[in-house]
Amino acid sequence: MEKELVMGIDVGGQSTKLGVVNAEGEIIAQTVISSLQQELIDYINELTKAIKGLIAETNKTGKVKGIGIGAPNGNYYKGTVEYAPNLKWSYDADGKPTVVDLAALVKSFTSLPVTVTNDANAAAMGEMAYGVARGMKNFIMITLGTGVGSGIVVNGEVVYGHDGFAGELGHTIAVRDGRQCNCGLKGCLETYCSAMGVRRTAQKLLATNPEAKSPLRDLDPENISSKDVYDAAEQGDQIAIDIFKTTGQILGRSLADFVKFSAPEAIVLFGGLAKAKKYFHDDLVAAMEENQLQIWKGRIKVLYSSLKDSDAAILGASALAW
Repeated sequence: MEKELVMGIDVGGQSTKLGVVNAEGEIIAQTVISSLQQELIDYINELTKAIKGLIAETNKTGKVKGIGIGAPNGNYYKGTVEYAPNLKWSYDADGKPTVVDLAALVKSFTSLPVTVTNDANAAAMGEMAYGVARGMKNFIMITLGTGVGSGIVVNGEVVYGHDGFAGELGHTIAVRDGRQCNCGLKGCLETYCSAMGVRRTAQKLLATNPEAKSPLRDLDPENISSKDVYDAAEQGDQIAIDIFKTTGQILGRSLADFVKFSAPEAIVLFGGLAKAKKYFHDDLVAAMEENQLQIWKGRIKVLYSSLKDSDAAILGASALAW
């Protein structure tokens, strides 16, 4: 009997990662494409080409029976990506984020059933099934990437809300009247604690400390990445260390607020920025505890994903397709 396989797709602001997953939860083949296309048709063409390539690569192992997609602003109920500010291919002719029926488009090109959810929800499902949250019934997943996403699990179930969009913690207000966010609001957590937020903090600290030496000054301020900041911190650069310190403090205060909402057993951090944890973990925990109610002080674990790179999101998304 031919083995059944599924495909999980993790749509990020910079790249889209695809993986074919077997019944044991192993990613047996994977690939990656860019997410930076300006036109929807260009993105769909690249995506479906990659899907068909993986199907061909694994057809001797088994048959892909369905596709699960985790995407920013993905709607589990409708299969749509709605008003995602970090995906340029989802913009309309006037240059504004709009609604893309991603499930229907991918299905039309592949003839496979397709289910869509929020990318952070997919990561939470993967972490609950295969990672550090295995066995947990109540936790919050925070993805620290191009933006800040979140998946909230209560009593073993992902919280979707009445319209499919519950869990936009990256767009809670971390700093009143703070930085302008792509979503249209000001002071969103995403503007401080994402890869883009780290860049903006770097730009600010470099500008306000003109006498301080830093290897970051050798870079184009508009193109500084969180990895650049990490590399500078590894060299002992104080500006870079202060950038992560600020990031950790802001994130910690917000995590204290999130705990008050759902009383999770743990908060799991995931994504590229989480790899710099040694530079912000202590400040994060200190800020969280300082702003925590007594009943939760010292009781909420801050954990880091045990799954490499995008495996949590790919595995979680693939779970939608079984």
